Amino acid sequence: MNQIINMIIRQVMRQLINRGVSAGFDQASKMGKKRGAQAEEPAPEELTPQERRQRRQARQQARQAKQSMKAMGRINRF
Repeated sequence: MNQIINMIIRQVMRQLINRGVSAGFDQASKMGKKRGAQAEEPAPEELTPQERRQRRQARQQARQAKQSMKAMGRINRF
């Protein structure tokens, strides 16, 4: 009898957890869509050369920061 109750409880808990995870992913995807809609940027053809340089520099800095974080993660792992 105890096994049957445990089995039912496990099934109910699994359903609840799956619903919670699905709801969380739905909320996260909604946030991403909102963020993308807000970040409407002009097409590259509409940018001045100075703006292009600034964006390129920002991408390079972001890439370097990401690489540095990866390197620190590798070092701190040991």
